[in-house]
Amino acid sequence: MNKSKPKAVILLSGGLDSATVLAKAGADSFDCYALSFDYGQRHKAELQAAKNVVASLGAVEHKTLHLDLGVLGGSALTDSSIDVPTTPTAGIPVTYVPARNTVFLSLALAWAEVLGANDIFIGVNAVDYSGYPDCREEYIKAYEVMANLATKAAVEGHKLTLHTPLIQLTKAEIIQLGIENGVDYGITVSCYASDDQGKACGVCDSCRLRAKGFEEAGIDDPTRYQK
Repeated sequence: MNKSKPKAVILLSGGLDSATVLAKAGADSFDCYALSFDYGQRHKAELQAAKNVVASLGAVEHKTLHLDLGVLGGSALTDSSIDVPTTPTAGIPVTYVPARNTVFLSLALAWAEVLGANDIFIGVNAVDYSGYPDCREEYIKAYEVMANLATKAAVEGHKLTLHTPLIQLTKAEIIQLGIENGVDYGITVSCYASDDQGKACGVCDSCRLRAKGFEEAGIDDPTRYQK
């Protein structure tokens, strides 16, 4: 008798990291339920990329939730009056979206409870990243504690686990992991200022980290650039 696979909710932006996480969760024998967000971001091409990633890697279900963080502003990713930096900046960059991972994880938590899933995967990274506070290991641990206090499922004994398989990997190591698990990085979009076709600017923080990762991994960069 075959034992059914455990269910997991995978936060999927359509970028390099989240595609790798979806592939890793599938390789780890989870039934994957992918969750994307149309949150008022300026780079909507990532939503099509997320659909393409699911079509390539597979998932039991893929939902895209609509919420407008642009109403709050405060980030270059949701406010068109704030320019996306094209050179490295000191401190936490203006591409940080206030409370984004907390909001996204909370909605993932809700869907996980509905599905009867005890696992959520998120592609946060604390090595080659932009310095966002909600990508740190201490944040993830604190959120997991909160989540296990906040839900009916946890109170009834179904403990939630947050999986962060990329958190201590370099971008090159992430890319190597994805290649090993069948990720086509040519269909992913990581750029903070991509055009409508998903072509990358090549100069934003995310583009620089991505290009550096392919170079250090010794793998040809399949990213489509605007120039």
